Amino acid sequence: MTMDAISVIRTKRDRERLSDEQIDWVIDAYTRGEVADEQMSALAMAIFLNGMDRAEIARWTAAMINSGERMDFSTLPRTTADKHSTGGVGDKITLPLAPLVAACGAAVPQLSGRGLGHTGGTLDKLESIPGWRADISNEEMMRALTDVGAVICAPGSGLAPADKKLYALRDVTSTVDCIPLIASSIMSKKIAEGTGSLVLDVKVGSGAFMKEIEKARELAETMVGLGRDHGLHTVALLTDMSTPLGLTAGNALEVRESVEVLAGGGPADVIELTLALAREMLDAAGLKDADPAKALADGSAMDAWRRMIAAQGGDPGAALPVARETHVVMAPSTGVLTRLDALGVGVAAWRLGAGRARKEDVVQMGAGIEMHAKPGDVVTAGRPLLTLHTDTPERFEYALESLTGAYDIAAPGTEFTASPIVLDRIA
Repeated sequence: MTMDAISVIRTKRDRERLSDEQIDWVIDAYTRGEVADEQMSALAMAIFLNGMDRAEIARWTAAMINSGERMDFSTLPRTTADKHSTGGVGDKITLPLAPLVAACGAAVPQLSGRGLGHTGGTLDKLESIPGWRADISNEEMMRALTDVGAVICAPGSGLAPADKKLYALRDVTSTVDCIPLIASSIMSKKIAEGTGSLVLDVKVGSGAFMKEIEKARELAETMVGLGRDHGLHTVALLTDMSTPLGLTAGNALEVRESVEVLAGGGPADVIELTLALAREMLDAAGLKDADPAKALADGSAMDAWRRMIAAQGGDPGAALPVARETHVVMAPSTGVLTRLDALGVGVAAWRLGAGRARKEDVVQMGAGIEMHAKPGDVVTAGRPLLTLHTDTPERFEYALESLTGAYDIAAPGTEFTASPIVLDRIA
């Protein structure tokens, strides 16, 4: 059958469903360069406006998987389990989670990405560790998974190349926030990765892509269904992202906090979510009797962290970068902090240099925000509420603008009930 981009675009523009043949052809042709960026942009916008049904999304995902190679971990001595977060502010969970799950007996092939806009990137955070390399060969990855049990690295260029091209296009055409395209993007990479099971952390709230729980649940159910369609055991947790995770947002700041968690300390919300995801991953890997809390307490997770960092050239004992300049935001009144908006904090950290507006931008490793209180804590007028870090102090004014109205302080004695971290589970 002869295909052309215009007829495929017209089909979705006119609210009709794409056939399997149309999907297979357009993904393959776009990967090869036969379909131009402006044509795929038009199709992405038609999908954004008119949606896809379950069968279309499944076929679109399969076509993206088939555009490249698939990894194979069947020779590893451990069962593999992976985790993916849809992104948030202060979301450092991958850093303590991967070595923790490895310390409990599973292998974690964590292919991660970089931050864009107000959401942080795992690879950016880890690159603040002197010597650490995100780009490693498949042979190095297999060696680390065999010897250590965990690796966090950039995906190779041969893994779902169609998604890599389409992701960059969506970012500049305002078609990122589209459930069929988000779901197929995430799941094509994870299925091609070849992991034995997958736990999804789908964020909900002001600092997340999905602001409403109904949309987050739709995304989670779509991705779990795609995993099931491809024989991948997939579970999703809906987790709160109305408030930043932990007490830091920024690259080296979040690494430091992650090491605190591995050392048996750290913020309660980071520990709670790390353990919740670890239990899901271990259960999916068939290690139901493993106790991740014990692995944190006895130092085995910290040992796995050090070995994981060293396996990629990093020095786990080296000093982390520190920003040259700081600015302290004082609490304007005494009372109970009842709100600390994740989006406001995330945008401020980005403006300080912790994130990037374009993929080619360079981030500042020491930039970011320390939070001296979380909702429910008592704050005192004139005492530090937030500390801003950057190498370029001219950024402070711009960052402070995003913090205007980003927090609320109620009268002393006000009762406060914190939202749960895990809002729902989809399996």
